[in-house]
Amino acid sequence: MLMSMKRDARKLQSIVQEELRRRAVAAIHGGMRQVEAAEVFGVARKTVWQWLTAYTTSGDSGLAARKRGPKGGGGKLKGWQAAAICNLIRDHHPEQLKLPFVLWTSEAIQRLIARRFGVKLSARSVRRYLQGWGFTPQKPVRRAYERDPVAVTRWLDQEYPVIRARSKVEKAKLYWGDAMGARSDHQAGRSYAPRGQTPIRPGTGNRFGANVLSAITNRGDLAFMVFKRHFTARVFIRFLRRLVKHTERKVFLIVDGHPVHRSQTVRNWLDRHRARMEMFFLPAYSPDLNPDEMLNQDIKANAVGRKRARTQSELMRNLRGYLNGRRDNPSMVMRYFHEKSVRYALA
Repeated sequence: MLMSMKRDARKLQSIVQEELRRRAVAAIHGGMRQVEAAEVFGVARKTVWQWLTAYTTSGDSGLAARKRGPKGGGGKLKGWQAAAICNLIRDHHPEQLKLPFVLWTSEAIQRLIARRFGVKLSARSVRRYLQGWGFTPQKPVRRAYERDPVAVTRWLDQEYPVIRARSKVEKAKLYWGDAMGARSDHQAGRSYAPRGQTPIRPGTGNRFGANVLSAITNRGDLAFMVFKRHFTARVFIRFLRRLVKHTERKVFLIVDGHPVHRSQTVRNWLDRHRARMEMFFLPAYSPDLNPDEMLNQDIKANAVGRKRARTQSELMRNLRGYLNGRRDNPSMVMRYFHEKSVRYALA
């Protein structure tokens, strides 16, 4: 009797699969055409051809039931091997292990397992292992090769605690500062559109920009200055004067090692105003340790990326308006310090 619907033979029990294969091959050897056998036994024509080929190549053993599971040819990882792979992924980049990958993709980990232990796994099996180990695909954070982990540890464990303690003893206000540039062609966010049709964002063909200097505290204070010109020592000193003027207490300011921050002009000014301000430097190539970077990202995503400024003046108005809104909402500023990499600055 002909079956009206094809079945997925892979979902059948192994013993049933074997019996189905043997009956189909026997029917073909008895004179039934492969097309008819596929219809009678409810499987695809390609499946019948594969069964017949397996029988022709290996005889009855080619039709025998096989153990189910990953077909990588290399079996499974032992517990100690899995632990070793996890440690390698956590502590190294693929390039450090001389693998031709930049990120830890399933293909990269597949290659690592084969190279280390000679175990060949399918990409699907690797992903299943990763899920069981608690690994998930995530967008990586960019970090400079030049970053010195020893300097970062020293900053977190020694230098910053001393600065924090001094600020309490001297009743100084501790600010985190940074400079950023905003461009008219910056874009953030996504836009829905029909599949295959890239959405278009209207905007001016003219490119222009503006700069922002800002400083924040973990108590929600925000000071900022929006300006057109390049970031120079003279501009920075003007911002420092404003910061000192509007802060009754002594100011401790933590910034990165930008050449302007370290310029002789700025050092001379700080020497003359040491009673009112001191400046400290983060480890090199460590923007993730600066809470003010969270403000910068907020500005670029919301004040710039989601609004179309037609002129430089309009861009500067957008920036000032957004920053004034943030300054009037200290709780929002305090949230920047809850990012994992800067939580240490909450204390």
